[in-house]
Amino acid sequence: MNTAETPFEFVTVSYLTRIGNQSAGTLAEFLTGLENCSDASIFHHTFQTLGSHHFLTEGFSNDFAQWVLVDANRNDLAEQLAALDIRDYVSIAALRSDLCRLTSDYCAAFPHLASQAALERFYFCESVEVTAPLGRSAQTLDEFRDGIAHLSHASFYFHFISSRLRLQLRTNDFSHWLADGLGLGTLGESVNHIDIYTNTLDGSRAKLLRLIDRERRKA
Repeated sequence: MNTAETPFEFVTVSYLTRIGNQSAGTLAEFLTGLENCSDASIFHHTFQTLGSHHFLTEGFSNDFAQWVLVDANRNDLAEQLAALDIRDYVSIAALRSDLCRLTSDYCAAFPHLASQAALERFYFCESVEVTAPLGRSAQTLDEFRDGIAHLSHASFYFHFISSRLRLQLRTNDFSHWLADGLGLGTLGESVNHIDIYTNTLDGSRAKLLRLIDRERRKA
């Protein structure tokens, strides 16, 4: 069994939500908010949503699309915003650009709807991330599996979803270490292909463990 020179260090994480000073009551105001809100706010309403709503497998995948659907009553725009796959982005700037482009194009095409009041205002929030070593590490695939099995939802989300921005790669902490640390590139790629939109965090973890178990049986 391969032993990694650099162990995988599991991290525990907590998030504190902070409501910003920007809000929107129309699509036009929503566009202005998207253009000017902090990167942390874009992250909170897209990447962070997958962590806080991990038990949902239906409905829209981000807070922006959900507000546009429920409060602005614009299903067509909501579907476009929800179709943006965060796995395709390695920077908040690129994600913000596409969010703004879709909303701007819609407002330009339907100016009478851009100024229509929504049922409820949208409040741009941020997540303050606090991380700390979990006190658990792994150098072998068996140790790695054991660590995965005991992670909290927040820690699993940190390593599997939000890590894409930290790594600046279209991958996650788990896949990155499996490929670079243990030389298991094929396993790392399979893990990275686990669909984070159609699975809950528990479902994603279960699929990850099954992939690891399949690899262990090969040894």
